[in-house]
Amino acid sequence: MSPFGGLKIVGQHLPRRCRLLLSAAIFIGGSPTAFAQSADDQELAAIKAEMRMLEGRLQAIEERRHTKTSSQTTHSRATKAAFAPHKTIVGLETNHIGMSPSSHSTGAMPVSTTGFAPTSATNTPALYNPVPPATHQTPPPLFQWLGTQHNEAHRTSIDLTSSSPLAITQTEVDHLPPVFQIGNLTVRLGGFIDFSNIWRSSNLTSGPATAWNGFPYANSPNHGLSEERFSAQLTRFSTLLEANPTKAVRLQAYVEADFGGSGGTTNSVQINGYTPRLRQGYFTFTEKDWGLHVLMGQAWSLTTNYAKGVIPRQEQLPAVTDNNQIPGITFTRVPQVRIAKDWAQKYWLALSVEDPQATVAFSDSLSSGGTLPASYGRLAGPRVFYSNAGGVLLNPNTQYSYNPAPDIVLKAAVDTSFGHYEVFGLGRWFRGLIQPAGENHTHKSTQFGGGVGAGMTVPLGTDKLQLTGNVLAGQGVGRYGPTLLPDTTFDKNGNPSPVPEIMGSLGLVGHPARSVLLYTYGGVETAGRRTYLGADGLQHGYGATDLNLSGCEYEFGTCSAQTKTLAAFTTGGWWHFLDGHYGSVMGGLQYTYIRKFAFKGNDGADHAVDPTTYGHTVYVTFRYYPFQQ
Repeated sequence: MSPFGGLKIVGQHLPRRCRLLLSAAIFIGGSPTAFAQSADDQELAAIKAEMRMLEGRLQAIEERRHTKTSSQTTHSRATKAAFAPHKTIVGLETNHIGMSPSSHSTGAMPVSTTGFAPTSATNTPALYNPVPPATHQTPPPLFQWLGTQHNEAHRTSIDLTSSSPLAITQTEVDHLPPVFQIGNLTVRLGGFIDFSNIWRSSNLTSGPATAWNGFPYANSPNHGLSEERFSAQLTRFSTLLEANPTKAVRLQAYVEADFGGSGGTTNSVQINGYTPRLRQGYFTFTEKDWGLHVLMGQAWSLTTNYAKGVIPRQEQLPAVTDNNQIPGITFTRVPQVRIAKDWAQKYWLALSVEDPQATVAFSDSLSSGGTLPASYGRLAGPRVFYSNAGGVLLNPNTQYSYNPAPDIVLKAAVDTSFGHYEVFGLGRWFRGLIQPAGENHTHKSTQFGGGVGAGMTVPLGTDKLQLTGNVLAGQGVGRYGPTLLPDTTFDKNGNPSPVPEIMGSLGLVGHPARSVLLYTYGGVETAGRRTYLGADGLQHGYGATDLNLSGCEYEFGTCSAQTKTLAAFTTGGWWHFLDGHYGSVMGGLQYTYIRKFAFKGNDGADHAVDPTTYGHTVYVTFRYYPFQQ
């Protein structure tokens, strides 16, 4: 007599292994008394493990047969039909072999028979509910066309809904799944392949980073000589390693690199062999319960505007292609040590100690070790030293300024439902060596500079439109703007003299669709005057207004104009038009108009000369994101 009330389990069509397991399960669950007396826990555990393995194999086969795209409905119905509970016949559920429900409390192991084929439809009509046969399914496309996607709920692999999408400005590696694990560290990979077509109205002989202050005046043959260039140098890769020793502690290490470097033999004649360079490389420590954040390494400066908080990879960077950003924004990317504190991730306070460097300009040709023109009432000027060529592991073709102390940035920020707002202060120190006229020794001169700044990111009544802005004003802050106006010049005694400057930008970012981003930015940078009256009766320093600038207006003329103001207008957008299981593709277009104004001079006949110049740049860019799937 069967323990299931005479019900036969017809299984000659089952695999022998499954029949043995089925018989073992029936034997175990057949007699409650016998089961209660059984003490062979190891054998029972082995049987359970075998059944779980079979169920796992069955599920894997079903997943392979039913794709995620075109067969979701069919797969859902098949799954519901296979795993839905059925009527109980004499205490036996059709999906489980065992005793009555009370037998589960004694340890009886249910055995899934989903997918087992019955011997016929007549002899076991109630025992089996087979899975409907899978129909032919179309393989999923490699890419999905997003050009006509109007469903706002559609999820794509790239997020363009923020005012500074990380997929454009950095690599969006935080939003990607881990690729593998090393011990307790998870490893994420990010990046993209970039191809850019660059056109400029004047020839700057530059790659995909425009020297905004380099647009020439009319005296240069390069003025009005257009430049066309292809580049893949902005191709970028990143790695994010993360460990979480406790629920409150997070450790991260981030490295980001592109191909914006060049070697001594680099050229564009045959192989365009541009070299990798370090963009970012830092380590962070976060203690969530304390609201403590520590960063050490090379990252965007704390002076950079942020979209949220003050932690890395949350910077508010313009969504442009040009690697030199746009005039007016505030940024550097330098080694630093940063400590930040948050209160409920709403209020933030951060202190950053950052690697210093200074840019120097003078109205006359002057290199480090040169002699200044004598000031009024003196016969000779002092000799000044302010930089050296790079040594070991630095660029020997670049001058590095004397640095008595690091730059220091203190920033406070707040995140609210109506935007992100921040203010900061910047402190800097400039050093030079001075050899007074007629003396054979030098002495050090250190001067203080710095400024104050602010930034904001505000939604304009909807998450589809955001307003961003930043400003920095002070003395000796030119290094922090893309135009690279000078930080210092020299006074009549040879002391470093920080140049007064102000820079700012305003941007409008829109999202007409989830796969489209449009932007418009305006920016300006302007410098003040720092001069002294020389023994020759002329002004010397930066911002001299009595220079003969008549040569700036005709080709091959001599022009020593000094930049006073540079203003720019930029517009463009991005379109994420392909998305699939093998990556994503975006296209971008950027246009910039720039206008440069010099300090006024004269034409040598007491007529004022006000040199200006202009320029246009156009970028057409395509990026393939292999990790955004």
